[in-house]
Amino acid sequence: MRHAKPLTLHACILTCGLGLALSAGPAVAKDPPKPDLKVTAQLDAAGMSYQVDEEGDYKMVFEMEDKRTQVVFLRAPVETFGKRRIREIWSPAYKAEADGQVPMDVANRLLDATMANKIGAWAAEGDVAVFVVKIDADAPAAELRETIEAAADTADAMENELTPGKDDF
Repeated sequence: MRHAKPLTLHACILTCGLGLALSAGPAVAKDPPKPDLKVTAQLDAAGMSYQVDEEGDYKMVFEMEDKRTQVVFLRAPVETFGKRRIREIWSPAYKAEADGQVPMDVANRLLDATMANKIGAWAAEGDVAVFVVKIDADAPAAELRETIEAAADTADAMENELTPGKDDF
């Protein structure tokens, strides 16, 4: 497995200009989301560079071995399933060009790839294909880092396969 390296804060700030809107809604005046202090402590303990975006999600940009970059989001919302508390890690790999839908051949490739993954699955969020890993919201810092890096590696490899020569994420 390739290992993703977090970019420096300076590089993170430069790459954040790319911007990625995974979900959009009408503008509503409200207090900006506050970062989850437990997640902040976990990411700090794991030595990870991050920014908190306008939705309260943690955004990390990794420099991959081949000089590519890959963005990963640790989503702010915590979902529950029974007594379990679950947080999602998202990493985009493909953006549809034409009609705003992921083409059938790409969707089929992602479906096939999902079976080979040890963790996570591919999903469409509007016109963007994202690799999603659901992790225990209280996972230790080392497990969180390992999972975030696995998401970056998986999404970057798929982006490189689906759009050779491009590095949009």
